[in-house]
Formats: sequence, C-alpha cells, structure tokens
Amino acid sequence: MHPLLVHFPIGLLLVALLFELIDWKRKSTGLRDATKILTWVGAGSAVFAVTFGLLLASAEDASGDSLEIHRWAGIATMTLAILATLSLRSDNRSLYRGLLLVTVFGVSLAGHYGAMLTHGDDYLTSVLPSSGETKPEGADEPDFVLTNNGALNPQQVQDLNVEVRTILAHNCYSCHSETKTKGELRLDSKEAIMKGGEDGVVVIPNHPDKSEMIRRISLPKGHKEAMPTKGKRLTEREVKILKFWIEKGALWPDGKEKSIYRVAELAPRTPAVPAPTGDLVKPVDLFVNAYFKKNKLEWKPAVNDRIYVRRVYLDIIGLIPTPEQVEKFVADTRPDKREILAKELLSRNDDYAQHWMSFWNDALRNDYSGTGYITGGRFDITKWLYTSLEQNKPYNWFVKELISPTKESEGFIKGIKWRGTINSSQRTEMQAAQNVSQVFLGLNLKCASCHDSFISDWKLADSYAFANIFADTLLEINRCDKPTGKIAGTKMLFPELGEISVDASTEKRLRQLADFLVQPKDGRLYRTVVNRVWAQLLGRGIVEPVDMMDNMPWSEDLLDWMASDFVTNGYDMKKLIFTIVTSKTYQLPTSSVKEASDIMANDYKFTGMVRRRLTAEQFSDAISSAFNPMYADSLVVYKRLPENFKTRLPFARAAFVQNDPFLTSLGRPNRETVSTSRTSQANLLQALELTNGNKFTENLKAGSKKWRTKYPTSDSLVTELYRQALGRRPMPKELAAAVKILGPSPSEESIQDLVWAIALVPEFQLIY
Repeated sequence: MHPLLVHFPIGLLLVALLFELIDWKRKSTGLRDATKILTWVGAGSAVFAVTFGLLLASAEDASGDSLEIHRWAGIATMTLAILATLSLRSDNRSLYRGLLLVTVFGVSLAGHYGAMLTHGDDYLTSVLPSSGETKPEGADEPDFVLTNNGALNPQQVQDLNVEVRTILAHNCYSCHSETKTKGELRLDSKEAIMKGGEDGVVVIPNHPDKSEMIRRISLPKGHKEAMPTKGKRLTEREVKILKFWIEKGALWPDGKEKSIYRVAELAPRTPAVPAPTGDLVKPVDLFVNAYFKKNKLEWKPAVNDRIYVRRVYLDIIGLIPTPEQVEKFVADTRPDKREILAKELLSRNDDYAQHWMSFWNDALRNDYSGTGYITGGRFDITKWLYTSLEQNKPYNWFVKELISPTKESEGFIKGIKWRGTINSSQRTEMQAAQNVSQVFLGLNLKCASCHDSFISDWKLADSYAFANIFADTLLEINRCDKPTGKIAGTKMLFPELGEISVDASTEKRLRQLADFLVQPKDGRLYRTVVNRVWAQLLGRGIVEPVDMMDNMPWSEDLLDWMASDFVTNGYDMKKLIFTIVTSKTYQLPTSSVKEASDIMANDYKFTGMVRRRLTAEQFSDAISSAFNPMYADSLVVYKRLPENFKTRLPFARAAFVQNDPFLTSLGRPNRETVSTSRTSQANLLQALELTNGNKFTENLKAGSKKWRTKYPTSDSLVTELYRQALGRRPMPKELAAAVKILGPSPSEESIQDLVWAIALVPEFQLIY
C-alpha cells in the first residue's frame, strides 16, 4: 500500500467503523446501507493501493525494514478488508465489527510505515515542539565558516571541499551519482555539479540565493520539489556550509582529491608502552591509564572474586562455574590466582574450542543446516574448525587454510550456491571477496559489489578485481546487475601487500593471496582480529563497528600495541585472550548503555566492560548445567565433528545442535551471511520465548520432576538451586520469598515458577 494513497482507504474504513458503531445502538437502515457502500469502496481502494504500491516500490528501488513492514502490513490489511466485506455480505455483524476494527488498525500501521519511507523515520517527532535543535548559534561549525570573511587559504579550501563532498555523499549520491542519475544530475564531481541536470544549472558560484541546489534543500519537508526526496532532510549546519561554499565560488582544489572517508594505516605500528605507575604494570593497563588521564576518567576498584570467576568462565569456556569451583577460587589466597585461573581455563582445550566455535561459526557462516546443504551448494567446515580451535592453531595458519583451503576448510570461500537466479553481486566469487574482506580486514565490500560505494572510497572495479582472485574465469563487471562490457583484472585490495598473477591458476592465486594477507606487514589483518576478540570479551570493540576498521579507535596506541604483541607472540589466540582477561582493565566493573546506539556513538568514552546478556548458547548451557539439560544428546551433530567428540562433551552443548526457534529468539543467527557481532539488547521475541515458548517450558517441566525427587524440602531445594545457578547461597529475603513460592511441600508447578524467576533475574542473564 503506497503511503500517498493510504489516506483514502483509511478514511473510508474509519467512517464505516463509526457508522457501524452508531448503528449498533440505533439500528438504522440508512446507516447500514452507508456502511456497506463505504466498506466495499474502502476494500476496493485498499486492493488498488497495494497493487499500485508494489509497482511503485519496485520502480523506485525502495528497500529496508520499513518497506518490508509496510508491504506486509498493507497486504494483510487488504486481506482483512476483503474478509470484512465478505462477513458483511453474510450479515455476520459481530465478525464484521471485529474484522473492521482490526482492518482500521492495520491500515493505520501500514500508513505509518509508508510515511516513514517518504518523509523519513522522524516524520512525526520532527514536527513536535521538542524536536527543534537547541544548539547555540555557530555550534559545531568548522572554523572557516565562523571566522573567514575573505579569501580562503589552500588548507581551508581543502577542508571546506571535504565537508561539502561529505554532505553530498551522505545525502545525495544515492540518486545523483554515476550509479543512479535522476534528472540527469550528478553531484559526485566538480564538472558534473557545474554542468547541472535536465532542468538546468543547480550551482551558480558566488550566488547561493540564485542556486537551485540551495532552493531545493531549503524547501519545507513535504514540498514536492524539496530535496532529498526520501529520508532525513539536511541539517541547518549542512545547509549553511553548502551556502558558504557557493558564496566563496564553489571552490574545488586542484590535483588529487582528499578522501572524505578516514582510511586506517595498513602498516603495523608498535607504540612505546607508557611507564609503569603505582600498581599498573601491564601494557594494556598503561595504555588505558593514558587514555583515562587524557579524558579525565578515574580507575574504579576491580570486581570481587565471585564476579570475576563467573565472568572469566563464561568468556573463556562459555560455562558457568560450579558452586565448588566458585568457593575454591574465593578461598584461594594467592595474589596471582586470577592469572592462574585464566591459564587453567585456557588449557581446557575442548571446553575452550566448544565455546569459541559459536564465535567463528558466526563469522565464517558455518552452520549445520540451512540453504545449500540439501542441494550440495554449500560445504561444511565444522570438523576443521573445531580441530583448529582445539589445537590453538596460530592465526596466520588459520587464515591461510581458509583462503588457500584444504578439502576440509574450503566451505568458507566456496560460499553458498543460491538456488535459482541471483544478483551478480551474490555469485560465489563475489561472496568470497565480500566475506574475506569483512572477516579478515574489517571492511565492507557489499555496497561496492553492486556500484561504487556510498560509504567508502571502494569502487565497483576494486570489488571485481578482488573477486577475480577467487574466479576460474575473469568476471564481467555488472553495475546494479547490468553488464557493462568491462572486464576487471586481478588485484589485491591493498596493492602494497603484493601483486596477484592474472594468468596463474585459481589455486596458485589463492596461495598468493593467503601468503600476502598473513604477512607481518599487513597490520590491518591483525588489528582486525585483536579488535574482534576485545569486543567479544569487553562488549565493545576498540573500533566500532568491528567491520569498519577505518573508523577511529578510542585508543589507537592500545590497538596497535596489541596487534604488534599478537604477532610477536606467534599469532597465539590464547595468549591474546590471556593478555586481556588478566589486565586490570578487564577486571573493572561493567557499565551499561541506555540505548544500543550509544555504543557506536562518536563521543563514546571507554570506562570498562559493557554489561552483556548471555548469548543463546551460554544461556542454554547455563540452564543445562544449573537445572536440566536443554538438549538431548541425540541432537548433537556428531557426524560433522571429530570421531571421538562424544567423549569430550560434558553435555549436549547448544553450540553443536541445529538452530531452532529457541536459539534464534536468543540471538543465534542463521549464518547464511557473515555475522561478526550479536546484539546484547533484550527484545520482544526473546521475552515471548522465555515466558511462553514451548522449548523452555518443557525443559522446566522435565527438570522440576527430578528436582522434586532429589530435594523434597523447600529450604534445601532453594539453597541448592541458588548455588547451582548463581554460585552462592540465597540471602534471607530471597530464601523467604522462594519458600513462599514453593510452599511447605514443593510441587512441580511451583518449582517451575521458581526456576523461571531465577533464570530471568539479571544476575543469571547478564555478565557483570
């Protein structure tokens, strides 16, 4: 249903609902006739709106979550409107009223999301009195706008040009660039801007008041000529900069253009470690201390032993410690007991591999079922991956065996052969290019696989040249799925690492690529993995998002030193983890964020670990070890694992069963695309699954029978349940409340209620 047409059916159906409600009281024949007419016309207009909306969305290349919700809400509403009409015809008034009420709600929802597509996500909030900008005049404006009243010097021209091109790239290139040229207007080069479009010149140097560009971006939202036509409007600051640029003559510096995007240094760097101070002696802590001083932040006391032992168990092996393990650690008086514990956990090779399998399965999109496995268009790497983790294979060899693969490890670069017709940007060679660049180099080639990227300097030709390294025959470049007739050669994304032989066999090209990527001089490869592990252990990367390694790290020195140390220590992943979990930085109290977006904010300040929710696998395994196994042993995918794997598994760990609705609701991805991070925010699906989901409910039922038999009295049952789940005895108030739930003689139902309550408390669900 298209948003421009939604007002007509919603108006008709609302009036029909109003007439029906009045008729409910008055029994008026005239109102009934009017209701019938309005309902029929409303249903017909809904069908028309859906049909027209689908055609228009396709023609305008619309996409995104809002479009999908809008589309299906519209289709559902159309169906409901038709059913309401049919129920009216059969004179079933009660059914009609119910369907009509739901239809009005549905068409309102569809209209809301449709308006988001045409007017931006803030189309409602932007008109509220509180939505106006409250920044003082001149805030956040560049110096050349605030201070310059005469000619600009060369540096100011360069800075202004970067600002202008950044504004145009983020707001205009999706419709006015080489990829898509609406109205024959391009805004991605000096020549194109000065040329204008089919309606004439858009920029008149020195005259912003006469420039069509300024007129269009200054028009009020909703005006048919306002630009941009979709999404958010330009801010006052952005409009002011464009006006200033034109006023100064629409200056464009000569020579090579400076990138509008930050590009991180490729080469490694080993910054000097700050001098020890007080009890801070480890390099990680000294770099963090320098950061704290710079940002006027104070060190907080380290977490207590109970918090640390649970935290490090979950982070290294993915399991909660037993009550005995907790008490033993708390009673230990050795000053280096935290380092000793970390070494002990890292030496538990199978437990370590079983936990970190989920992290690498997500990143390497390896799963046990799904698209491609039935048709033979996808290859499993489970056995190779588990063995590599269990043996702690050096990371450089780990990468080499994935890129220049053996039969057991080829599934990653082979990709998924999708059934049916696919977009050219999803052929397996391009998948390999996208996945290798994302996982190992922390850069996104997906946009540049279809057209020149709008979010980086990567070009379509770069993606195809890199994809050709994986191809048996050179690929023709397709722009937005349309052949261009051009053939790319073969080229590394970072040519300074080496040159790939275009005439070599695919096998030899992959060996060259693997050798070039793992060189010590490829600082980006090692910064990327260090950043991923840091994010996994502390809840937020030194660079965020972790797939955008050109973003500014909150501590460049810390990231560079850790990457250099990782190489010096033989690419040892366990040593990297040990370095992090034994630092005082890792032992700081957790902090929380009000909004998920706060983690990505440019002004983010590191104060310690970000509080995290247990992953799907960690939560399932915690329930299994503390209360009752979530999965039967028969569900483990033993055929995909080493032959003697069954003897290594403490119970059916969730990492080794096929995905199901329970794990999906808790955040396990389907792994048909690379997934390098999972959200830690609770969501509605998770809440519904944990309160009403069949899987969790059946587990509670089965477990309660065992617990009732083993612990017949309420006090003993509560005490042991707290020890197993939380690693401590219940406090007096907790014991009293729990006993009240259980009653004098625990029933299976009351045990279920108590376990459910404990499983949902933050102390169980979160890593503090």
